[in-house]
Amino acid sequence: MATTRDQESDTIRETVREKYGDIARGVLAGAGSAQRDDPITSDLYSRDEATAIPLAALQASLGCGNPIALADLRPGETVLDLGSGGGIDVLLSARRVGPEGFAYGLDMTDEMLALAEENRQQAGAENVAFLKGQIEAIPLPEASVDVIVSNCVINLAADKGQVLREAYRVLRPGGRFAVSDVVAQGELPDDLRTDMEAWVGCIAGALEEQEYRRLLMESGFGDVDVEVTRVYDPAELAASVGGGCCGSGGACCGESSAIAWDDSAYARFAASGGRLVSAFVRARKPE
Repeated sequence: MATTRDQESDTIRETVREKYGDIARGVLAGAGSAQRDDPITSDLYSRDEATAIPLAALQASLGCGNPIALADLRPGETVLDLGSGGGIDVLLSARRVGPEGFAYGLDMTDEMLALAEENRQQAGAENVAFLKGQIEAIPLPEASVDVIVSNCVINLAADKGQVLREAYRVLRPGGRFAVSDVVAQGELPDDLRTDMEAWVGCIAGALEEQEYRRLLMESGFGDVDVEVTRVYDPAELAASVGGGCCGSGGACCGESSAIAWDDSAYARFAASGGRLVSAFVRARKPE
């Protein structure tokens, strides 16, 4: 019989799958970019990177950083992207590791996998494969990859400890964990943690920084480092998921909205000194 925790995990997983499936269908149908003016996902890639890949891969990008720019990928390495979406970071990785290297993308959403494969073919990338599966159960053998990257996906998982244990398992000795993720500095209010709209918006599931470090070390990783790359305005985050004083359109609308902001979980988190940030999280599997 399923436990309450299992049911919560299933709910999170299906909500995330539905949202990102909708995004992929929109891009495939020619609806344009999923990023729009989102404070988390916009303006992450250089002009050279953006022009080196199919437009649809960029349009489907919903990351919070650019792990490929910071991962120090080397020719001949094997890379795995956890939650690869439309394939942008896989395709950029494949270019970095060259024809003698290989890049895997792992995603659970059929529509994203279809979009990623279309982008792979358009890019003519032969050293790429997209796998269907969950990041809590990576369908690759032990010690099979040199580098794990991910872009604003681990925060979406219900069991982050299991994700990190799986990442450790598939890395070779000396392998590198190099991901971009949304991280909380301070404790998020409980009502924000349980807000499903905020969860799929990469906010409610953000690990607290010290918890992220602890889980990595408990999984076996060493050389753990968390480097902040962006600090978010909580009012903008509230607006991006349709809450807060500015609403989904971003235009503040008077006293009643200000009261709503003062009472919101985002405002209480900010008032406590908490911050939500994008960070580049590095770690290494010992030799």
